[in-house]
Amino acid sequence: MSDIAQLASNALTEGGGILRMCPTWVPRSFLQPGRRLKLHPADYYALGMDRGGIDERWFGSTTIAANEGASPDEGLSYCEFGGERFTLRDAIATLKSEIVGDAIWSKYGRWPVYSKFFDNMGPIPHHMHQNAEQAKLVGQEGKPESYYFPPQMNAIGNNFPYTFMGLEPGTTKQDVVDALARWNEGDNGILDLSKAYRLKPGTGWLIPPCVLHAPGSLVTFEPQWGSDVFGMYQSLVEGRPVPRSLLTKDFPEDKHNDLEYLVDALDWERNVDPNFKDNNYLEPINIGETTGDGYQDRWIVYGRIDGQQLFSAKELTVQPGAKCTIKDGGAYGWITVQGEGHIGKLRLQTPAMIRFGQMTEDEVFVTHKAARAGVVVENTGTEPLVSLRYFGP
Repeated sequence: MSDIAQLASNALTEGGGILRMCPTWVPRSFLQPGRRLKLHPADYYALGMDRGGIDERWFGSTTIAANEGASPDEGLSYCEFGGERFTLRDAIATLKSEIVGDAIWSKYGRWPVYSKFFDNMGPIPHHMHQNAEQAKLVGQEGKPESYYFPPQMNAIGNNFPYTFMGLEPGTTKQDVVDALARWNEGDNGILDLSKAYRLKPGTGWLIPPCVLHAPGSLVTFEPQWGSDVFGMYQSLVEGRPVPRSLLTKDFPEDKHNDLEYLVDALDWERNVDPNFKDNNYLEPINIGETTGDGYQDRWIVYGRIDGQQLFSAKELTVQPGAKCTIKDGGAYGWITVQGEGHIGKLRLQTPAMIRFGQMTEDEVFVTHKAARAGVVVENTGTEPLVSLRYFGP
């Protein structure tokens, strides 16, 4: 690991506390790619048809993708420096608080969050993510998450830009037990018990653990806890069967056929909340009014889950020819979605098309120290420079 420590240290010195990241692509065997991630049309099945199409790109990830047949490093983000690559996870393991800060390192001993784009042609099955207590039973961590729909990625809404969330008020636990009992009969009817919300580019949602949701077909920026646990409660999506193993994979083995247990795993109060939208919908909030200075920073993901602030995200827009210094409270992962320019010493450029395995200049990871000191962002192009950045606890 000492070689990685030296390499990471050199990269941080050269980059002024900012690491250049390589694109991290993740397939899902049970979904159809929406083809808006800027991958070359020939590369969406670069990992093989058996692995499924690539419908996700992960940012600043130290989390393994829980995919069957995956390589041991699937989901891990790699840093690039001097023609060499090393994982962000290894860099943090060796340089510790120098990258993520004392508070996060002393409490978690890792970078405990990540973000991604997910991009599908149609909807995802109605599913939940286990909470910390439930996930611990199978040696995992729980997974609260959040959504933001970047306008730059959503010129086309694809087949179903609506997301079912929670359950209709008045739904009983027996209704859901009965739906799970119908798994092998075709469509088990779980969506008959839920409500769909139309998705609007430039807005977002906060999704606590144990809340059912069936994400729609907008490209979604998704800051979340560093885990890949889930349980899928819908048996058929767009005519495609969902393997029952995807319902039970992150529950204890002796509970796989206990339908009452699987239904009790849901946070019932949150699922049937009559004010679900009021309590979970997010509109961007400007941070000061700085458009006169040629830039605007906005909160796009914010709020607490069970009293804890676990992750958040901002969107920065810098107009052509403008420059600004942004200061933040801690480390962050950054992805550029429009335009070109610089962040500190590193160039930023939004690609129109990416070959699988090709390096890009749109993603960086900014260390705790650099974030707090402030980084200079400059737009050297002719259109707005727009970026999304997400934070840990």
